[in-house]
Amino acid sequence: MTDAWAAVDAAAARLRAVHLRDLFAGDPGRFGRLSWQLDDLTIDFSKEKLDAAAIESLVALARAAGVEALRDRMVAGEPVNLTERRAVLHMALRGGADAPAGDDVAGTLDRFLGFAEAVRAGKVAGSGGPFTDVVNIGIGGSDLGPVMAARALSPDRDGPRLHFVSNVDGAHFADTVAALDPARTLVIVSSKTFTTLETMANARLARDWLGRHAAAQMAAVSTNIAGCAAFGIPQARVFSFWDWVGGRYSLWSAIGLSLAIGIGAEGFRALLAGAQAMDRHFREAPLERNLPVLLALVGIWRRNAMGWPTVALIPYDQRLERFPAYVQQLDMESNGKRVRRDGTPVATATGPVIWGEPGTNAQHSFFQLLHQGTDIVPVDFIAAARPRAADAGHHALLLANCLAQGQALAFGRTAAEVEAEMRADGKPEDEIARLAPHRTFPGDRPSTTILFRELDPFALGRLIALFEHKVFVQGAVWGVNSYDQWGVELGKALAGPLIAALRDGTPAEADASTRGLLARVRELGR
Repeated sequence: MTDAWAAVDAAAARLRAVHLRDLFAGDPGRFGRLSWQLDDLTIDFSKEKLDAAAIESLVALARAAGVEALRDRMVAGEPVNLTERRAVLHMALRGGADAPAGDDVAGTLDRFLGFAEAVRAGKVAGSGGPFTDVVNIGIGGSDLGPVMAARALSPDRDGPRLHFVSNVDGAHFADTVAALDPARTLVIVSSKTFTTLETMANARLARDWLGRHAAAQMAAVSTNIAGCAAFGIPQARVFSFWDWVGGRYSLWSAIGLSLAIGIGAEGFRALLAGAQAMDRHFREAPLERNLPVLLALVGIWRRNAMGWPTVALIPYDQRLERFPAYVQQLDMESNGKRVRRDGTPVATATGPVIWGEPGTNAQHSFFQLLHQGTDIVPVDFIAAARPRAADAGHHALLLANCLAQGQALAFGRTAAEVEAEMRADGKPEDEIARLAPHRTFPGDRPSTTILFRELDPFALGRLIALFEHKVFVQGAVWGVNSYDQWGVELGKALAGPLIAALRDGTPAEADASTRGLLARVRELGR
C-alpha cells in the first residue's frame, strides 16, 4: 500500500500546478479518454485535475488495497461488518448477490408488494374507505431512502398520496397530518428495532391520531415482531427484513413499502432491476472500466491526493432534490471513521463532507463561493438528457446551465479575457481597471458529470447502487468499516437523562454548560 500511495502522490505533485485549460489544450481527445459508459449512463471525469496516468496509479492503489477480494467476500456473505459480526448483503434484495440459506428474499418481496397492490386497489382500506394517504414514520435510512425515491419518481406515482415524518419535533407530525383524514390514512412505522426514540415517539402520536381504528390502519416494517405486537400492530401487517440489511441500504427491502404503494409493484421491481444492473457491472467489469470503482478513486484523488475535504453534489433535476441528503447519509455515516477495521488509527483523511442542492437554484446561492471563493470544492453534477412529465424547453435551459457551470468551473475567465470583453463593450479604462479583478474567474476547479437518458425507476435504482458501491470502494481503500455507525450512539445515550431533566426536573449529571442551558430552558419554558 505504501508504494501505491506514493505513486498517487507523485501523480498529484505532477498535476497540481497544471491548469485544466492546459490539460485540455495538451490533449484534444481528453473527453474520450476520461469518460466511461454503461448503456445510456455516462460519467465524464475529463474536468478533473488528473490524466490517464493518474487513473492508472489510482487503479493500482485499489488493487493494492484488495478491493476486488473484499468485494467478493461481501458478495459471498462473509461478515465484512467486523465490529457487529454481520454480513453485508443488501445486493441480495435485488438479485445482485445470493441471500443466506433460509432467508426468503423473493417471498418477502412478493408479500410486501402484494400488500402494496392491495392498498392501491382498495382491497385493504381504512374505516372511511380506500386509503387516500400513506404516512411513513421513520428516521435515517428508514426515511431518507423512501422520501428521496418518492420525490424522484413522482411521475410514476399513481397510488395514494405519500407523506413522510421523521423529526421528533412534534411540528413535523402535526403539519404532515393537518389536512389528512385519519379514517382514510394508512400509517407505516418503519424501524428495524422498533425501539428508535424518534420513530416510536411519532408512532405513538400517530396511534393517538388514528384513534380506535389504529390497529386496522397501521402497518410496520421491522425485525421486532414482538415489539410490533405489543404496540398493537398485528403480525399480518408487519413486514420484516434481516440483520444483514443496514439502515442506509434498506430502501430495497420492505422499508420501501411506502414507495411501492406509490409507484406500484412493477415500478418497484424496475427500481430493483436498475440496481441489479449496476451490481452486475460492479462485480464483473475490470477495475479500469468499472464505473463505481472509478467514481470512488476520483473521490480519493480529491480527498487524499489534492486535499479537498468537501464535495458539492448538484443534481440538475428538481425531483432529485433529496438525493444529496440521501448520499450525505450513505457516504458520511459509512466512511466518517477515524480507525481502521482492525481498530488502529487511519493513516489518511477519510470520508469527505457531502452537501448540495438542485441546480439551477444552487447557482443563485452558494455557487459564488465555488467559482471565486478561496477554497476549492469539487462538484458532482447529475443530469438526465431528456425530461419526464416536464416542459422540454425548460429542460434545455436546465441542461445548458449544468454544462455551462462545469465549463465555467474548469476554465474560468482570465483577467485578459475580462479586459478585452469590457473594451469591446466600450467601457472606459478606469472602469476596466476597477472591475476586472472582481470579474475574473480563476477556473481550474474540478467537476464530474453523471449523465443518463431519463429519470425513471430503472435509472434511479442504477444511480443509487452506483453511489453505494462507490462508498464501499472508498472504505476498502481507507481500510475502514463502512457498515457500522457507532458515531450516532453517544448523543442518543446522553439524551436519556436530559429528557427526564426537561420533563420533570430530575437533576442531570452534566457539564456546567449543559446544566446552565437546562436551567435557561426551564426558565424560558414556564
